[in-house]
Amino acid sequence: MSDQIEEIFNFLKLSDRLATAGQPTEAQFSAIAQAGYQVVINLAVPESTNAIPHEPEIVESLGMQYVHIPVIWTEPTLNDLDRFFTILNTKAENHIFVHCAMNMRVSAFIYLYRRIHDQISHEAASQDLYQIWVPNEDWQKFIQHAIAHYQAQNLNE
Repeated sequence: MSDQIEEIFNFLKLSDRLATAGQPTEAQFSAIAQAGYQVVINLAVPESTNAIPHEPEIVESLGMQYVHIPVIWTEPTLNDLDRFFTILNTKAENHIFVHCAMNMRVSAFIYLYRRIHDQISHEAASQDLYQIWVPNEDWQKFIQHAIAHYQAQNLNE
C-alpha cells in the first residue's frame, strides 16, 4: 500500500496551497499532513467507494482541520458549491487538500471556483478539469447552471 502523496488516486497539485485527489487511504492522510496541508475538505458522501468511516478522526489526529461537504453525485447543488466556496475563501491562507471518491466532484467544483471566483477563462480552468475527466451531461448542466447563477448574482450586486 502506497503512502506517498503523489500516489493518491487522481492526485493533482494545482498550486503551492491547493491539491486535489480521489479518496486517500489511511496511510496517505499521514503523507498529506507531512506535505504541509492544514485543511482537508471531503466532498464524497459516506457511502462512496473506499470511504473511510472514521476519516474525521484520522485527519484531526494528524493536526489538520476536517471539513465534510457531502455532494450527492447525481444531485450537486448550488448550496454545496456555496459552502465549498466559503471554505476556500475563509481558508485561503492555508494549504488545502480537497478530495472525493475519484476527484470528479472536486475537479468540477475547483473548475467552477476558478471560473467564478478567480475569473479565469474556460480554456485555462478546464485544463486541470480535463486531466481528471470530461464531465457527463448532468455535471455539464450543473456547471452551466452554476456559472449562470453566479453571473446573475454578480450583476445584481
